[in-house]
Amino acid sequence: MTDGIATFGGGCHCGRVRFEVDAARGFEVLDCNCSICRMTGFLHLIVPATRFRLLSGADDLVEYTFNTGAAKHRFCGHCGIKSFYVPRSHPHGFSVNARCLDDIDLSALRVVTFDDGDRDAATAAVAHLADA
Repeated sequence: MTDGIATFGGGCHCGRVRFEVDAARGFEVLDCNCSICRMTGFLHLIVPATRFRLLSGADDLVEYTFNTGAAKHRFCGHCGIKSFYVPRSHPHGFSVNARCLDDIDLSALRVVTFDDGDRDAATAAVAHLADA
């Protein structure tokens, strides 16, 4: 932990998939209204690939793609939880579901709406997250 960056652990429901992510303390999350995010309640913590480490469960992950196929939705093949994935909006990083982080107070997080109906503008508005 340096310069306001902390390491957070997380994973899936059954515990087979475990990861660490380095993020700023007091990070913000995105609440996207696309069909899959709306249905699953995914709260996005976007990080560059260099700040994400899969610790266990690589062989337990199943991948799902739809529409353009750009997003790589990865979920545990045992419990079905998608704790992270490669997002279409940041294909060289990861989106971690803040709900899957250990000991996170969701009420303390700043939630920013991501309007998938205007994806280009929404992506531009959160471009700073790609380097966060």
